[in-house]
Amino acid sequence: MEYKDYYKILGVDQNASEAEIKKAYRQLALKYHPDKNPGDQEAENTFKSINEAYEVLGNAEKRRKYDQLSNSYFDWQNRGSTGGRGFDWSQWMGSPPGGVRVEVGNMGDIGDIFGGGSFSDFFNTIFGGAVSAARPGAGTYRSRSRGRNLEQDITISLQEAYKGTTRTFQRDGRKIEVKIPPGSCNGTKIRVSGLGGQSTGKPGDFYIKIKIAPDSTFDVHKHDLTVDQTIDLYTAVLGGEVQVPTLGGPIMLSIPAGTQTSSTFRVRGRGLPAIKSKDNPGDLMVKINVEIPEKLSKKEKELFEKLAALKK
Repeated sequence: MEYKDYYKILGVDQNASEAEIKKAYRQLALKYHPDKNPGDQEAENTFKSINEAYEVLGNAEKRRKYDQLSNSYFDWQNRGSTGGRGFDWSQWMGSPPGGVRVEVGNMGDIGDIFGGGSFSDFFNTIFGGAVSAARPGAGTYRSRSRGRNLEQDITISLQEAYKGTTRTFQRDGRKIEVKIPPGSCNGTKIRVSGLGGQSTGKPGDFYIKIKIAPDSTFDVHKHDLTVDQTIDLYTAVLGGEVQVPTLGGPIMLSIPAGTQTSSTFRVRGRGLPAIKSKDNPGDLMVKINVEIPEKLSKKEKELFEKLAALKK
């Protein structure tokens, strides 16, 4: 059986504190999480090793037992032995109650965040898991793994993102209605606990990923919106007011004299609401396009000619 160097897997020193071990675990778990490495079997295997290492080093009792085993194992190696063959594993084997089956891999809140996974023969043998040839008749022990998280993309309209909506899903023969809160923007994930993949342990979660359909009036940038607004030449030159659309209804926007084409005005709080901070909604960006008249009356042409003459 192969010895597992859990300190090396997490990249920490043997004297590392609990805080240092937890920090190393979180960083590695985020890096190698299957959701961030879809289809990458090597990353998935690394993620399982990271979980297993933290299951031991993050538990004071298991860590003490592991350190004792490690010291004994390294002393045995220093005497000229290599590999795992010949080392007496029997004195380190776990003693699960009942002699048939135990549940391992309970990692508390961190395990819930990053998901579970099957543990190695080394872990199961030392901490009450798998059958060993040195323990005939001991029964069969298996770690219980958490089901995989599942994800589904859905598209909603901009008005649905603004006001909120619901969607109905079929999961395991049941109809599940999920509320999509106001302010759900592109990339927002809504978690439905326990409706993911099934496994030998706790089921995974079901995530709904939001995409906002293109809108004919507004462009969406997270919680901010952009709208193009055309004004006539006279309003651009002299200033005035123009009616601007918003998701909550039209408003009047003051245009200062001398406004240039492509000028942008920010209207605070007229974008999408923010899910986590209702008092801090997005803004509406109004991009101005000055319309130049294509046809002038005789009188208008004369007036423009007089204006041009004044500039000389």
